[in-house]
Amino acid sequence: MTNLTKIGLGLLLAVAGVVSTSSIASAQYYDPYDRPPPRFAPQPDWRRPPPPPPGYGRPPRGCDPRWAEDKARDFGFRRARVVDITPRRVIVQGWTRRGQDEISFANVRGCPVIGR
Repeated sequence: MTNLTKIGLGLLLAVAGVVSTSSIASAQYYDPYDRPPPRFAPQPDWRRPPPPPPGYGRPPRGCDPRWAEDKARDFGFRRARVVDITPRRVIVQGWTRRGQDEISFANVRGCPVIGR
């Protein structure tokens, strides 16, 4: 085979490859409901976000049980756990140097100590 034949055969293969890939790449947008294709992507919404729900970001009104357990640990309780929550108080039990003990916190913001 001469060089001219090899160049011609290579050129023929290159053209055939380009033609076959261009027909695949130009496939039409398929929609089962036969709607026209979208012309542009929807624009993002630049308006203000909706306001947060009421009470969002505010501390809870009463004494949070986790906060009461943390305060009991600060008072020297080990293995502190909340055992009862009433509308007026939160009772936490745990272990101190003297044995099992309990502490009561008021069920208001800040968890003030009522009694030991």
